[in-house]
Amino acid sequence: MFPSLRHVIRPALSGGVFIALAVSTAVFAEGVSAVVPVSESVQTQSFDQWLSEFKREARTKGISDKTLEESFQGVQPIPKIIEYDRRQPEFTRTFWSYLDRAVDPTRIKKAQELEQKHRVLLDQISQKYGVQKRFLLAFWGLESNFGEHTGGFSVIAANATLAYDTRRSDFFRTQLLEALKIVQGGHISAEKMTGSWAGAMGHLQFIPSTYTMYAVDENGDGRQDIWQSLPDVFGSAANYLGQIGWTDKYTWGREVRIPSDFNWDLAGLETNLPLAEWQIQGVRSIDGTNLPDAMIEASLILPAGHKGPAFLVYSNYRKILNWNRSILYAIAVGHLSDRIAGAGPLQTVRQQDERALHRTEVEEIQSLLVKQGFDVGEPDGIVGQKTREGIRAYQKKVGLPGDGYPDEDLLNRLRAS
Repeated sequence: MFPSLRHVIRPALSGGVFIALAVSTAVFAEGVSAVVPVSESVQTQSFDQWLSEFKREARTKGISDKTLEESFQGVQPIPKIIEYDRRQPEFTRTFWSYLDRAVDPTRIKKAQELEQKHRVLLDQISQKYGVQKRFLLAFWGLESNFGEHTGGFSVIAANATLAYDTRRSDFFRTQLLEALKIVQGGHISAEKMTGSWAGAMGHLQFIPSTYTMYAVDENGDGRQDIWQSLPDVFGSAANYLGQIGWTDKYTWGREVRIPSDFNWDLAGLETNLPLAEWQIQGVRSIDGTNLPDAMIEASLILPAGHKGPAFLVYSNYRKILNWNRSILYAIAVGHLSDRIAGAGPLQTVRQQDERALHRTEVEEIQSLLVKQGFDVGEPDGIVGQKTREGIRAYQKKVGLPGDGYPDEDLLNRLRAS
């Protein structure tokens, strides 16, 4: 997809580099999902008519009749994919529930075992592209559980289904054309090109356009094989990260302590300050020691609000966000990489009474803020940037820590007021 956005959401933790949706970066979907009717936006012409027109366009883009015949043999729209595409989350996922699922002892142990098993290859890739191997393992683990869950949908059929549907047809039409180019290039057959319901492929869950831009033939067999070849898998991940500016000079970030009188206006990715300035602001390493004496800028993020852990995050963290726009995913990649390298769990004591908000409760928070004159956009139950800004403005007005985080305490406060 395109290098600043990400992922169509799917039932797994992540799914396919770069398809943008309106997804909260403060709280994440979990549990039961509501399904918008499939008839919301469907082509008026038949699939056969649409496909005939698409094939004519594909031929003008250099796709051969042979490739088209082999790729579309038996392909029809898949209703289940439209259902997944319309699914809307009803419950939010808390930071801790997300992290517990993403960075669990089994995944850490398996990553460490695979690091030993593939040490020579990982060292070669790391040195060639300038990406620490622990991060390559973390991405691999979170994207497909080290190749175990790569998806069972035909990538051609999935993209054809979503291109035929009118909701985001232009985007998936482009992905379908790119998928056909991959088949025509001999990298994989259409039959074996499988992936997620949204067309994300292989161990890395690259979508076709990402594959075209960043996949590499690391083992020199003439194919860029992110389905079976680990040299190509690691090389493609490292090539992508290196191309967007990853540096192995620094890590991703660190857990920190913030003072009780912290200036909450400084929290968020919008503020980027040198570590020396954060030191002046009273921020310290999680063990209470001074921050590193390094010429590097960082932002302070609070993924669970002021009651949860705080992180100073560096340039590499922003590169993880290029891979997936979720701040929780980016923290999970960073923390998993730390655990692979032998670091311990986060030190901040977790809240025991924290619960996930229902989508309707988030919408109620938004509506109550609007009634009090705060601009959060249209109440929709999704926590985006405008909602966080509105929450922060309200918190500042009533003397609460301005973390911009929606939780049960905020909802009860708004109800009472």
